Amino acid sequence: PDSRMARRLRTVQDQIRSVLDSSRSGPLRVISLCAGQGRDLLEVLSNHPRREDIRARLVELDENNTAVAAEFVRTNMLDQVEIVTGDASLADQYRDMVPADLVLICGLFGNIADADITRTIDTCPQLCATGGHVIWTRHRRAPDRVPSICEQFEAQGFDQRWLSSDDTELGVGVHRFSGQPQPLESGRNLFRFVGYDRLLG
Repeated sequence: PDSRMARRLRTVQDQIRSVLDSSRSGPLRVISLCAGQGRDLLEVLSNHPRREDIRARLVELDENNTAVAAEFVRTNMLDQVEIVTGDASLADQYRDMVPADLVLICGLFGNIADADITRTIDTCPQLCATGGHVIWTRHRRAPDRVPSICEQFEAQGFDQRWLSSDDTELGVGVHRFSGQPQPLESGRNLFRFVGYDRLLG
């Protein structure tokens, strides 16, 4: 519970709550790329007053992770949450769920090459509704890519709403989309998941 990753999880959950609390009334759509076990979103939804408003799709390739997420959904009766075991890099995974009111890109940017970070951010106007939010994470180890990520979101029509302190090793950012959603490009591949250890090598 005192690890860096646990602290980052709590930070992301706090920002998810803040976005849900401040979002417009009515149904909301949420998508999560490389969702893992989905704990960031699912643990918030389990006791959030707006849980019935949320339709969500979590996409994750590892079937062990999706099994854990699916069991959490079942035991907490989160019937509007869909767990997909599949390749989160394929834009078509999110068809009929975009433009979304909340896009989660947590645990991804530290595991893909810089060009694929850019490609993923460039695709966010196809994923996010006007007034919707993207919550993302990225470590701040050298070279610190967090400032560049913020600049790239801003170039795509996103306004920075919150950013964790620069003395925190694991960065968390929240950007709000003020532009007009673009049509989802069928067949588009957003990234190739490399892994942090291989990127270091």
